Amino acid sequence: EERLVESGGGSVQAGGSLTLSCEVGAYTYSKYCMAWFRQAPGMEREGLADIRDDGGTHYAASVKARFTISRDNGKHTLNLQMDNLKPEDSAMYYCATRSRGRGPCGTGIARYDYDYWGPGTQVTVSP
Repeated sequence: EERLVESGGGSVQAGGSLTLSCEVGAYTYSKYCMAWFRQAPGMEREGLADIRDDGGTHYAASVKARFTISRDNGKHTLNLQMDNLKPEDSAMYYCATRSRGRGPCGTGIARYDYDYWGPGTQVTVSP
């Protein structure tokens, strides 16, 4: 089992930007579907975005038009560009993977479909 490791979190003012990255081992990168989630204190873990093998993307309504998910095939990383951040975006952000047996990649961000999770990276957005 290859580990997932997120990075790029930090503190930013409202309206600012951050880019998160998730290191994914080569085997996992090629065999599993990947997605980004977040969880704020006292809240359910929320699916944000996932990505198809051809690069097509799918977003939750809460982040659509502000966040951009991408994959770097050379570095085997999953990225999340976050623009126009709002205080309500403050949360722990996680990348996760799931089996392709649950459906094609880029077709779902239900947390219970995902099996493997990174430790997370904290994002804090101040007003």
